[in-house]
Amino acid sequence: MQGSKLKQLMVGATLATAAAAPVMAQTNVTVTGLVDVYAGKMRSAGDARSRSVVNSGGMTTSWFGFKGSEDLGGGLKANFLLTSFIQADTGAQGRFPGDTLWSRDANVGLSGGFGAVSLGRELAPHFLPTILFNPFGDSYQFAPLILHADVPLFNASGWTNSVAGDTGWSNSIRYQTPNFGGLTANVHYQFGEIAGSTGRNNIGINALYFAGPLALTAFYHNVEINNPLNAPVGNVQPAGNIPLASGLFAARQTAWMVGGSYDLTAAKLFATYGQTSHNIDLDDKTLSLGATVPAGPGKVQVAWAQTKREGVAIGADVKRTTTAVGYDYDLSKRTDVYAVYMNDRITRTNNGNSFGVGVRHRF
Repeated sequence: MQGSKLKQLMVGATLATAAAAPVMAQTNVTVTGLVDVYAGKMRSAGDARSRSVVNSGGMTTSWFGFKGSEDLGGGLKANFLLTSFIQADTGAQGRFPGDTLWSRDANVGLSGGFGAVSLGRELAPHFLPTILFNPFGDSYQFAPLILHADVPLFNASGWTNSVAGDTGWSNSIRYQTPNFGGLTANVHYQFGEIAGSTGRNNIGINALYFAGPLALTAFYHNVEINNPLNAPVGNVQPAGNIPLASGLFAARQTAWMVGGSYDLTAAKLFATYGQTSHNIDLDDKTLSLGATVPAGPGKVQVAWAQTKREGVAIGADVKRTTTAVGYDYDLSKRTDVYAVYMNDRITRTNNGNSFGVGVRHRF
C-alpha cells in the first residue's frame, strides 16, 4: 500500500514538472557585460602635459547587467534591460562621480510583429548612428567622432561635447519599427518631468539600413533639457541646461547627422556629416572619415574627424581635428587586445598625443 502511494506521488511530481517545463523554457534571464582596461599615456588638446594611466574603457566603456525576455505567445514578448557602467581600473560604479547605477539601460517593454515599445532609460537617438558608423565603434577614449560629439574636455581648451542630452535618455518612451528589408527606425520621446512647466521635453528619431556591403544611417533630435535629470554634483551645470563653450548655457539644441559605410572586403569605409545648432548662435559642423582593413586575425583602424565651431557665443571660431590609428587583434570571439595612437588639435591650444594598449573581454 505504501509502495503504491509512493509511486503515485512520484508520477504526480513527474507530470507537474513536465507541465511546468514549457512555461519555464519561455522565460530567460542572461547575465552579460564587458570589461575593458588599457595602459598608456594620454594628452588631449589643451592639456598642459601627458598623463601615464591605467584606465577603464579604451575601446568600450566597461559594463555589466541583466537582460531577459518572456514569450507571451502569439509572437508577443516582454523584455527588460538593467545594465550598469563600471570603472574597471578602480572598481568604482558609473562613468563618473554621481552617475546613476543603471545609467546604461533601465527599461521594460513589449515586442512583436508591430515592432517594439519600451519605457525607462534608453540609448539616445544619436548613439547607434555614431558608434556603428566609425572605425573605433563606441570608444570614448580613442574614436574621434565620439570624442567630438560626446566627451567634454575639462582643460584650457574649454571644449564641450557637440551633442547635448547625454548618450542615454531617462524618463523616455522608445518605439522601434519592424525591419523593412534591412531598414529600421527608432522614435524617442523624453519627458522633462518639471512641475508646472510644459514643452521642456526631448524628441529624436534615427534610421538604420543594412543591405549586404552597404549600410546607411541618419538621426535628428531636438533637446530642450539636459540629461541625466538628477541633482548636480560638485561644480556641474544645473539640470535643465545644456553646457556650451566659455561657461554659456543654451535652452535648446537641434542636431542631425547622416552617415554610411561600405564593405569592400579588402577594406570597410566609413563617412558621416552632421550639424548642431543652439538658440544662442552657436553651430557645430562635423565631418568624419575612416576605414578598417583586415590584417591577420585582427584589423587596422584609421579614423579622422573635424569639427568647425562657429558663432557669436564663443567669440572667435574654433576648429578641432582628431586622428586615430590602431590595431585590434582577436584572441577569440570574446577577447581581443588593441593598440591605438591618437593626435588631437584644437585652435589656439596645445596639441595632444595619446597612446594606449589594452585588453577587452565580453561575457
